[in-house]
Amino acid sequence: MRLTIPACILAAVFCLSVFGQDTAAQPQFDVASIKPAAQTPGPMMFGCRGGPGTADPGRLTCTNANLGMLMMRAYGVQSYQITSPDWFNSERFDITAKVADGATKEQLNLMLQNLLAERFQVKLHRETKELPTYALVVGKGGPKVKPSEETAPATGGTSDAGPPDGPPPPPKPGPDGFPQFPKGRPGLVTTMQPGRLRMAGSRQPISELAKMLGDQVGRPVRDETGLKGKYDFTLDFAPEPGQGPMRGMPMPMPPPGGGAIAGSGMPAPAGESQEGGPTLMTAVQEQLGLKLESRKGPVETLVIDHAEKVPTEN
Repeated sequence: MRLTIPACILAAVFCLSVFGQDTAAQPQFDVASIKPAAQTPGPMMFGCRGGPGTADPGRLTCTNANLGMLMMRAYGVQSYQITSPDWFNSERFDITAKVADGATKEQLNLMLQNLLAERFQVKLHRETKELPTYALVVGKGGPKVKPSEETAPATGGTSDAGPPDGPPPPPKPGPDGFPQFPKGRPGLVTTMQPGRLRMAGSRQPISELAKMLGDQVGRPVRDETGLKGKYDFTLDFAPEPGQGPMRGMPMPMPPPGGGAIAGSGMPAPAGESQEGGPTLMTAVQEQLGLKLESRKGPVETLVIDHAEKVPTEN
């Protein structure tokens, strides 16, 4: 959940192809349930898991997913490639869908496109624009990301393995309340707590980190670090207004007395957000030994022409 976009013929920088209208010709989920996500306090995990190529190929499960996140999964784009109404990123849903036996990842994406078109009446077109971008490069002091150990992932019979007929459970909370991956299990997770956001990866190439960063800053981030192989990384920062795949949603308020710059009317120190923690840019440099450099380039985008806030009934 990636940057590959199905090709379309461009006239100059504009493509008028409209998607989501002829759903009958596309593969469909056998059954799909869409419900408003529960509003619960504490850490919030969001994203989709399951489907072809995973431990649960026959089921797609999405938690706290807004339509922007679902579009990212369905069309293989990032959040900065989607032009949509504000509510697109604030209304959240839990989705469980049954995937036909033998379906491919490409067919799953088409099923999700069809679901969005049918249940949310999504219609869109594509445009290519010249936009600001970032390059992820190694900082002056060298990288601090940790190469992954060659350890076999957890298998059945351990507390970290899921049931034989279902997906593995989410990473368990660590001492600080944020999820921690079992040793050797590859994965990516983004978790919010009051005034804080953590992005963590286990056994991932740096290109996956670049994609996660791009989703936070709202620009394409291209991996120019030259770092090969797979890495474990953890990035803690205080998100600024408008950052992140859940942008448009109110962030949980920081606890009283916890770096109470927010709402005080006083400017944050250099390198810190209004929440009192490090900004994303500062955290990337200090915690990962990497740096985001401003660039510019062509970016293909999806423009939402129409969508309904409330999906049709299950």
